[in-house]
Amino acid sequence: MFVDLATVRVTGGAGGAGASAFRREIGVPRGGPAGGNGGRGGDVVLVADPTLDTLLDFSYREHYKAGRAGHGEGKKREGADGKDLVLPVPLGTVVKDADSGERVGELLEEGDRLVVAKGGRGGRGNASFASPTNQAPRNWEPGEWGEERRVTLELKLIADVGLVGEPNAGKSTLLSRVTAATPKVADYPFTTLKPNLGVVDVGDGRSFVVADIPGLIEGAHEGRGLGAQFLRHIERTRTLAVLVPFGDPDPQGSYDLLRRELVSHDLALGSLPHCVIRTKADLTPAGERDGNLDAPEAWGQLAISSVTGEGLAEAIEALWAAVRDEKARAAEGTPDPFEGVEEWRP
Repeated sequence: MFVDLATVRVTGGAGGAGASAFRREIGVPRGGPAGGNGGRGGDVVLVADPTLDTLLDFSYREHYKAGRAGHGEGKKREGADGKDLVLPVPLGTVVKDADSGERVGELLEEGDRLVVAKGGRGGRGNASFASPTNQAPRNWEPGEWGEERRVTLELKLIADVGLVGEPNAGKSTLLSRVTAATPKVADYPFTTLKPNLGVVDVGDGRSFVVADIPGLIEGAHEGRGLGAQFLRHIERTRTLAVLVPFGDPDPQGSYDLLRRELVSHDLALGSLPHCVIRTKADLTPAGERDGNLDAPEAWGQLAISSVTGEGLAEAIEALWAAVRDEKARAAEGTPDPFEGVEEWRP
């Protein structure tokens, strides 16, 4: 089961109490205070794990608590620190405070760590209160409680290319043809019920990751259909491919609708580089196909047939080049060509 949203309660371990004790040994009269400090409570830590692709494990348990620390003891022995609770999450997980909505952090690369609940500080023992004017203190401190909060985990898949289209636009068929992914393909709407990822092998050691989300319909940003809850998965893509099939009675209207839904979900999606891919070319003879759409913001328009393979090689090479250029721009810190440009609005 694919789960991309979970809310859990996390609690750091309580700190140990300090001890009140005095040194008692033969031959050492009035040994003085010897109460040790309490240990520090354990933290709740999230760690990015590339072997995971869902937040399903967080559906079975609501509360996660780190280990509490040991108390201080005599002879100035400090309590043991509490054990950290390490929770693996998929790459691309965004963490927010469930109550305030404040962004806590995100985990994007393997091994990234994020402390979501800190353990409590250990209390001081009476040895820490000794001074020239108070050589036999009896006071000590209790340990502090660990931090407790509710956090929302939101998974945003990390992909290079995001496929966007209305239901039955050919997204899943394209993904199954160019990658090893096996999404459900059928001739009725909403066959895709969850995002799918696939790796495209371009050859010569080149590859890129493609994400397919459920089809978008008008009003998707308001919760209609299935696409709204999964639009977050294309927010991190480097480029989008907007799929409009040949045979669509109003291809320009379909393209404009998809662009509106993307912008309505997040203005940033309107500024992502994108191309237009006309699918299902096998159903329309070349001489009867309509011309290019009015899409001045698109970096290209391509025609393909996932059934016959027409145009697939050219489309793959074009998408690879777009991904390569975006990676190079990001690595070199080249200014975003869309920066300072007013967001696209239909």
